[in-house]
Amino acid sequence: MLHTALEAGVSPETLRKIESGRVATPAFPTIAAIADVLGLSLDAVWAEINPSDGAAGPAGPDRAAGQRLVS
Repeated sequence: MLHTALEAGVSPETLRKIESGRVATPAFPTIAAIADVLGLSLDAVWAEINPSDGAAGPAGPDRAAGQRLVS
């Protein structure tokens, strides 16, 4: 997590808060930076948080059910 946070330009504490839900609406540039570090497209992030748009579900087609976006 430390590497991910630093590469994304956010503090490890901020990333912990986002992961735990203590930051209800993180800024778009923060999410975009974290997604970039993790190699995720913003479409994949959107599908993860909004599965009702016809995507394969919250896990998405390339992830096993229950696997988190960020670990």
